[in-house]
Amino acid sequence: MTSRTPRDSRLRLVRAPYPRAEKRGEPHRDPARPLSATPGAMGNRRARRPAPRPPEGTPARSELARAARAGLADAARVARWADAALRPGPGSTGASPDGKGTLSDATAERAAAELGLTAAQVRADWDTARLAGLVEVHGDRARPGWRLRAWDRDDSAVLRGWVALFDAWSLAHPAPDALAPAAVAEVVEAMPQVLSFLQLSAGPVPVPQLLDLLDQRVTELRTERCEIPYGPQPETPADHLDEAPPLPVLLDWALHGLAAVGALTYADGHATLTPLGSWAVWVKLEQICVAAQSPAGHIEQSAEDMLRGCARLRPNAARAEYRAWLAARPVGSAVTELLTAARGEDALLRGLAFEALRVVGAPAEAEVRAVVDEPSLRPYALLWLAEQEGADPEDVHLVLSREESTWLWIDTAAAVADHGEGQLLVRHLESAVQPTVPALLDEVRRAGHPRTVQVLVALAAAHPDPALARAVRRAAFQVHTGGE
Repeated sequence: MTSRTPRDSRLRLVRAPYPRAEKRGEPHRDPARPLSATPGAMGNRRARRPAPRPPEGTPARSELARAARAGLADAARVARWADAALRPGPGSTGASPDGKGTLSDATAERAAAELGLTAAQVRADWDTARLAGLVEVHGDRARPGWRLRAWDRDDSAVLRGWVALFDAWSLAHPAPDALAPAAVAEVVEAMPQVLSFLQLSAGPVPVPQLLDLLDQRVTELRTERCEIPYGPQPETPADHLDEAPPLPVLLDWALHGLAAVGALTYADGHATLTPLGSWAVWVKLEQICVAAQSPAGHIEQSAEDMLRGCARLRPNAARAEYRAWLAARPVGSAVTELLTAARGEDALLRGLAFEALRVVGAPAEAEVRAVVDEPSLRPYALLWLAEQEGADPEDVHLVLSREESTWLWIDTAAAVADHGEGQLLVRHLESAVQPTVPALLDEVRRAGHPRTVQVLVALAAAHPDPALARAVRRAAFQVHTGGE
């Protein structure tokens, strides 16, 4: 091999979206892991915060789990029936091919006959099982969730399943079609403050008091979005007054929905949190307080700023920040904000956004599937979906085509070039799917990634081999000029 020939080094397979940040003096680490997962990333290890205790009078976890099992008994029964009656094969569990996990008509009728229920009851219990994680649905395939396997022996699994249902109360008890979707969304976003007030009250609260609080919170949300005009306004015609959001009707729907999942009781003009509901609200408040009191707290920041801050944290600390940030927002709007951040120009944020979406889990599946056709997000979305469907972590990269793997390699290199060290970019060569550097450069030139030129220039500047650096610079020039 002459000095003018690029070194024909063997390259390893791409295993994950982002390489880890590296510091001098640290042991060698896998360059194919996210920057946010760096064991010794910037910042010192924070002292462990003592495990908080729930408010006095909160039942023991075993008692809370017993209440959750009772509330989800019908859903668990349908999930177990599906597990036993619809085997073998992961695709034979009766979901319709609509991507929403709807139970097929034939399966619903069969379950109703065998369980002594109506088809409507079966469908309702099936939907509850999906929201609680007892059943996991992927397109037209359904399989028992891990919580179903641990249902009788693991109190934590049961409580997590119930909290998942609690978070999705507005899906478990949909709003009437007559209510405006925008008004419904406002109430869903405002209800955490109403629930916090109920939790602090520790007893029955009159509905008029809750209505006043809801009205204040909705007004605050509109003010934050600048939807309330300033200055004198013309009087509203009388025939338009009826178009105002019917907050009493919306509050009534929300309280009935939360009562349906067992979070509160609603009768005689009063609402009272159940012990299970009070505990769940306390858990949510505690998550928010942990983030707000920590040096790395990003609870009130945008998704983009939160992700940038988490890039400096260790894996567990980053996941804790993601969980706290998510706990303070409705799942739907949080997922939308994370995907918006992922669409930006910073490749680092793309990988971190999908790390946060891994914390969200199944509730984000529909939104992630919807971005599969976006070139900049497709490789990340495909890897995320494969993990959700249970692919082996060592083989998850196989869901990507050669072109998608190359695009991901360039995007990862762009993140390293912007936020890592030159040596880390050199090591990133080893994570490419191509067996040789010439093959890699040939496919990189054809990938169409907008950062290709910058990545190749940075790699050429960092690589210690003059011959290889020249070949990389030549490839960058060809991409820049459109030559071959």
